[in-house]
This record gives sequence, structure tokens and C-alpha cells, in this order.
Amino acid sequence: MLPKNIKLHRRSGILELIYPDISFKLSAEFLRVHSPSAEVRGHAPGQEVLQFGKSKVLIKDIVPVGNYALRLVFDDGHDSGLYTWSYFLELGKNQPAMWQKYLENLKTAGKSREALPEGIQAINIQALKPD
Repeated sequence: MLPKNIKLHRRSGILELIYPDISFKLSAEFLRVHSPSAEVRGHAPGQEVLQFGKSKVLIKDIVPVGNYALRLVFDDGHDSGLYTWSYFLELGKNQPAMWQKYLENLKTAGKSREALPEGIQAINIQALKPD
């Protein structure tokens, strides 16, 4: 199903997809960490790459790809995911569960939504605590 309208709210980083009977507001961060690209999903099940430090990412551009998808260009340089209309619907309908799972995966991996200052590498604090 094609949306009847798409709005990019640049300041808030929200992409709004408006369908005849439903609408979804998807944050740039949510879209970035759930990119359908091989860089994020991998080439096969089990090869997914957990994205972190993307809380402030924004969408720079939206490029139509034929009549079936959009390519989102993010300000962190990521631009290889093709978001099909069916994938947008999947994201919109499953956003709460997908977001919760993402947050759980971050916690399990000891990662954060927040970007680290340039030049600083992540340190697992738990590994530094004595037994």
C-alpha cells in the first residue's frame, strides 16, 4: 500500500507516512538502526550488525527509487538502505516491539544510543569492575 503523503520534519527528525486509514511517525534514529541495508542486516540471518550511537542522526535527503522504494540519506553518511513501501508498513505497524527489542539488544551489548565524542572509544564498564 502506498502512502498518500510523506512529510519529513527536519527539525525533529521524524518521517511521517500518511495512508488513507492510518499514519506513522518514524524517527530518523529508528529508521537508521532498522535500515534494510546489508551493512545493518548482514547478508544472511545471524549477520546483523547492532547500530549504536545514533540518537542524534537526522535524514538529509529522500531519494525515490522507481515506484517501489525510497533511499534515505542520513547525516552520518549511511545511504545504502532501500525502504520499500511494504517495509515502511512493517516498521510502522511493529515500531513499539521493534524499538523495545533494539533497546534490549543495546543493553545486552553494553552499548548506548548516544554517540561518543570523536576520538573516544567505548569501554565496557562492567568489565572494569572487580569480582
